[in-house]
Amino acid sequence: MPSVVSGIITLLLFQLCGEVVSRMFSLPLPGPVLAMVAMVIGMALSERLLALIRPVASFLLQNLSLLFVPVGVGAVARLSDLSAHALAIGVSLIGSTLLAICVGALTFEYVARLTGNVDEEEEA
Repeated sequence: MPSVVSGIITLLLFQLCGEVVSRMFSLPLPGPVLAMVAMVIGMALSERLLALIRPVASFLLQNLSLLFVPVGVGAVARLSDLSAHALAIGVSLIGSTLLAICVGALTFEYVARLTGNVDEEEEA
């Protein structure tokens, strides 16, 4: 059974490799995104890597809300700066939420048609 420490080290090594590749080649993608793509490919190809990362990833996902505490504290500390741009922040939040809902619905509809899982009543 893999240890939690080796799982954390593996995650950090993927993070480091993603950052190095991103900066070395001046890619427009952030290092964490490259690391995540590499990790998904690695886990798809290696059951051993999946078994190594799974316990740490599960723990992090179960405690994900704790990772947002520093962000909330920082936002409250900069509340005066945020209030100066409240309208722009509000419009962008509402707009991006509506856009995400529309894109999600259209993607769902496209995949349903592609796989043939569409009700006959909806087509008429």
